[in-house]
Amino acid sequence: MARGYRKLGRTSDQRKAMLRSLVTNLLYHGKIRTTEARAKEVRGIAEGLIALAIREKDNFDTVTVTAKVAKKDADGKRVKEEKDGKKVTVYEEIEKTIKKDKPSKLAARRQMIQVLYPVTEVPTGKGKKKGTKEIDLPAKLFDEIAPKYMNRNGGFTRIVKIGERKGDGAMEVIIELV
Repeated sequence: MARGYRKLGRTSDQRKAMLRSLVTNLLYHGKIRTTEARAKEVRGIAEGLIALAIREKDNFDTVTVTAKVAKKDADGKRVKEEKDGKKVTVYEEIEKTIKKDKPSKLAARRQMIQVLYPVTEVPTGKGKKKGTKEIDLPAKLFDEIAPKYMNRNGGFTRIVKIGERKGDGAMEVIIELV
């Protein structure tokens, strides 16, 4: 009797959370160090996401929109003016060109969001909170990773064995994007 996947000694919710975390870290960092069994499970999920990104990479329209943006002074603070005794922020209209996903790319983006955890990048040093930013991993998949693998039919990851772990003797590997 053949099972479809490895259970990895976890309950289904723990296993799903662990695999999501591993896939997110693999795509964010480019490589991770883990056990062989986990790496083989992660490979299937990661390669599926990359294939999805390649398929939907160029599926968008460019649209010009007008947006109201708060006017800012030299210090980067909003400009305010008096109106009826109240201070009101001054807005100006600017035209922007944006990428608008077609329905199938939007669906692909949502499938990716189901698997990937949100990633927050925190800078090192003083004022850590100020420089934190949310990384859009689906956008990274579409814009950086997919173009790299356009002419490749699968095999986007590589598993390299690095020996047994000291504590329990589990085979450790490095899984990386090729």
